[in-house]
Amino acid sequence: MSYDDDNIFAKILRGEAPAHVVDEDDVSLTFMDLMPQSEGHTLIIPKESAEDILHVSTEALGHVIRQTQRVAKAVDQAFHPDGVMIAQLNRAPAGQTVFHLHFHVIPRWSGEAMPFMAREMADPKNLKENAEKIRRYLINIV
Repeated sequence: MSYDDDNIFAKILRGEAPAHVVDEDDVSLTFMDLMPQSEGHTLIIPKESAEDILHVSTEALGHVIRQTQRVAKAVDQAFHPDGVMIAQLNRAPAGQTVFHLHFHVIPRWSGEAMPFMAREMADPKNLKENAEKIRRYLINIV
């Protein structure tokens, strides 16, 4: 498989599709999942064009995994979940649906169903509020 420049994350990176951005730097972009599995579900992607973990530079991957840890800490502080799930899928048989490397940070609460794929779009107002909430905590995490 070769990288598809028309995938939704590539469009978000180019500013051709909207996103509720939590954080951005030279190497990565962090934003709210439009179809969250739980409140606070956040995505971290490299700006490098890489379809999965097997095709990304080690430099970009190292940066993105450090950002994933920062975001997980911020989500934990912002939402106080019982657990935090980190997910990263490679290729369609593993469940990958957007072929641009991305990490999911998903807050989980005891007794709540654990679907892996959401089916409904979230309210944009709620996504904006959640992005702001995470950003408030992320700013203090190195």
